Amino acid sequence: MRKIDLNNFRVATSEIARDINRRIMLNLIRKHQPVSRAELSRFSGLQRSTVSAITEELIHERWVEKGAVGNLPRGRRPTFLHLNAQRAGIFGINVRPFTTNLALANLDGHFLFQESLPTPADANQFVDQVARRIRSLTNERSAMAYEGIGVSLPGRVDLSSQRFVFAPNLGWREEDLKPRLERATGLPVELENEANACALSEFWFGRHTEGVRNLLAVAVSEGIGVGMILNGQLVRGPSGMAGEFGHVALNEDGPQCSCGNRGCWEMYASNSAALRYHAEALAAGRNGKTGGRQQTSSSFEELLTCAERGDLKALEALDRMAHHLGMGIAMLVTGLAPDVIVVVGEVTRAWDRVGPIVTEVVKRRSTTHATTRIMASGPAPQPRLRGIIALVLLNRFAAPSIA
Repeated sequence: MRKIDLNNFRVATSEIARDINRRIMLNLIRKHQPVSRAELSRFSGLQRSTVSAITEELIHERWVEKGAVGNLPRGRRPTFLHLNAQRAGIFGINVRPFTTNLALANLDGHFLFQESLPTPADANQFVDQVARRIRSLTNERSAMAYEGIGVSLPGRVDLSSQRFVFAPNLGWREEDLKPRLERATGLPVELENEANACALSEFWFGRHTEGVRNLLAVAVSEGIGVGMILNGQLVRGPSGMAGEFGHVALNEDGPQCSCGNRGCWEMYASNSAALRYHAEALAAGRNGKTGGRQQTSSSFEELLTCAERGDLKALEALDRMAHHLGMGIAMLVTGLAPDVIVVVGEVTRAWDRVGPIVTEVVKRRSTTHATTRIMASGPAPQPRLRGIIALVLLNRFAAPSIA
């Protein structure tokens, strides 16, 4: 139930009603394509004349295309409609402390192009590097229109100023990325926290979460972030800082976190934490003269490879990570009781081992009767890229804000 804000509202004019109906048509076509006008009328409850007027407008603007003509035993033969997926492209950028992923997708969310670049040390180099690649790609595909750029960031964006303000694992200062990228590329830009992008990815494109209205995405990387969709709405909080559960302290006397606190959840359950566990296990083995000369893993991917080969120290590190991941997820289940929690990140590569540990810890520590499903997403960085592309698509497909 949404309360109408009497200090900030818009009355439902005929233009707003047309906009809502138009977006309903776009979403119905996207979901059921190929689909006839008669079926759209049946799905929406709108009169056929209204459906025809809206679809003709969408066809004229090239959002929708006519497809095959159907066969009926009598009456007018229906023409099936589908989205013109190639009408427009959306750029998605996923920024991580060491690697930046760049993708170009169509309106269906299918990737047309992907590449990885080293993440620059500062935002100035980032803007220059990304703008050059995007200008090059738009020149190569000059026949395509471009809806905009979505940027997934390992930190938080202030909603009022659209400044990138909190990124302890990235090391950049507070930055005005949005206007700088817009000036450099000539395209509108949307910034979003990576965990929120992951939540949008599952909510918009997820095959196993269709119909779910309460969903959390736990993005596990160098740190941990949580994206929250509750009652079908992305929850950001008044300033955009909601969801930083990774910086909730599990132990006041724990390791120093990059945010300035001690014992944060991400200090126990992130990729970085697993690497620390592995190094500690190897050091203990050497001190006990049982560890040989095995080297510490230089990356989480390398640690996963060692675990897949049956390395006991790597498996021990993963198990500790999984245990603490379960502790934090139990907190989310107890506090929010969502329908689904989706874990995103490289750790899902080892979900056959990690998942059962997480599930057991959650079952033991969450004393409510919540029936939350805990599942793993697809491989990183796809959820972040798909989610940030969904954020740009929402400007066309989401319900307009009227109150």
